[in-house]
Amino acid sequence: MEKSIQELIIAAIKAALGGLRLENFAPEDIILDFPAQGRFGDLSSNIALRLGRVCKKPSREIAESLVSYLQERLGDSALRPYIKEIRVEGAGFINFYLQEIYFYQQLNAILEKGREALKADAGGGSRVLIEFVSANPTGPLSVAHARQAAVGDSLANILVFLGYRVKREYYLNDEGNQINILGKSVELRMEELRGAAGQFPENYYQGEYIYDIAKEAGEKEIPADRLGDFAADYILENIKKELSDFGISFDSWYSQKELRKSGMVQEALALLRQKGFLCERDGALWFKSMQFGDDKDRVVVKSDGSFTYLAPDIAYHQEKYLRGFQWLINLWGPDHHGYISRLKSAVQALGHPSDSLSIVIVQLATISRGGKAVEMSTRRGQYITLREVLDEVGRDAARFFFLMRRTSAHLDFDLEAAKKQTNENPVYYVQYAHARIISILKNSTKGADPGADVSLLKEAEEIALIKKLLQFNYTLVVCLKTVDPYMLTIYLQELAESFHKFYDARRVLSDNDCLTRARLALIDAARIVIAAGLELLGISQPEKM
Repeated sequence: MEKSIQELIIAAIKAALGGLRLENFAPEDIILDFPAQGRFGDLSSNIALRLGRVCKKPSREIAESLVSYLQERLGDSALRPYIKEIRVEGAGFINFYLQEIYFYQQLNAILEKGREALKADAGGGSRVLIEFVSANPTGPLSVAHARQAAVGDSLANILVFLGYRVKREYYLNDEGNQINILGKSVELRMEELRGAAGQFPENYYQGEYIYDIAKEAGEKEIPADRLGDFAADYILENIKKELSDFGISFDSWYSQKELRKSGMVQEALALLRQKGFLCERDGALWFKSMQFGDDKDRVVVKSDGSFTYLAPDIAYHQEKYLRGFQWLINLWGPDHHGYISRLKSAVQALGHPSDSLSIVIVQLATISRGGKAVEMSTRRGQYITLREVLDEVGRDAARFFFLMRRTSAHLDFDLEAAKKQTNENPVYYVQYAHARIISILKNSTKGADPGADVSLLKEAEEIALIKKLLQFNYTLVVCLKTVDPYMLTIYLQELAESFHKFYDARRVLSDNDCLTRARLALIDAARIVIAAGLELLGISQPEKM
């Protein structure tokens, strides 16, 4: 098939909508899902339910008309060899039951092409910039930053796999009041180390790392007016090392200080003024963001002539577009939720489509010890750091666990569960499936044979495993549409479960030579898919466990 089965079915449904004169009522996107239970088919569409609400007709009636139209024309369709049956079930779901020949063809494609068979060109080479982590260089990375790092890097991997050209960027807020406070915090600790301890303000940075910086600054005789920059540079080097150990690398580190010096902030504001989206009021300069759906206009230059946070952000995003990026993705913490509308408004005012900027709010993560959540406070330094998590559970478990909930949901990271070397640990469970397959293939004298007759695979566990393998690309498309890699962790656990069930129920190595070859081919395909999924999540694919 030149087109996927999903593309062929969607095209057939669109043709049926046109034939029944329902195309004007149909939504732009026609969605095919994999039913949770196999008894409801292999692919399912809820198009009739969506149409029913618009057409004011019973959904089941619409579904039956669509199915009747599809069945009448199936004989002349490219779908004919692959469709076993089309049924209307429930309130109006259209469920497609596929012939086994389809599954065998797709399994053979994986065996012949490997990872290439799993890829798709959804992106068409579009340029994407993902900006994530972007923690102020005022302290070690927290678990909140670690979660953003895991999400951003995995999402970038998935988009590349789907045909996008992706760059990763860290926006460095390396100036302003927080850097001044950082410098003063180091200065006070230096005085304390000299024996002149005094009052330490509550809003200063109080972590143990400040002592380390103070010691080094004292040895290098850094003057007081340079302590802020010195401390920020010191912390940034540690951040880079931590991210590297976490498997994260950035294509660029973008300095807010350099942005301000470049004059691009003034240029961006001049463009908005030229377009008529700035006005002066009460001695300040305002951006007319209400014209783009914001709940109120926003100040960009205060009455004292200084910029608000919004001004450099507008310039920064304009500069992203000027670099040729077509889709901007920002990963932010929940404290930035109220900032979305004003930045979206600015993007539109600058002349860019609103949907060219995606802002993903990554909810916080809680780390528990002994059933008690650890208190987190950056300034007081009382929080679990990325480094501590890495040292305790390792990179693989850390990355997988940080991805195990939707970004919109709060994450509870169980350190004890992440350390378990049992099937109770999800990442261990998936990696063990990969290692087990490697072991079987090595112990077999035959090895995997891409030319094996996979049509011999008839048992329920075999077919279930093949079907699960073929959901890989669909899962990645879900990750793309939701801008969230979470579903890939769920899929890999389900795939591992499907493999283990097959292995427990059916002997791979048997006296039947042809069947053995077919089953070896099947588990080799499972190895290919599991390895690809783990790699996209930045997790190793062990051969022994």
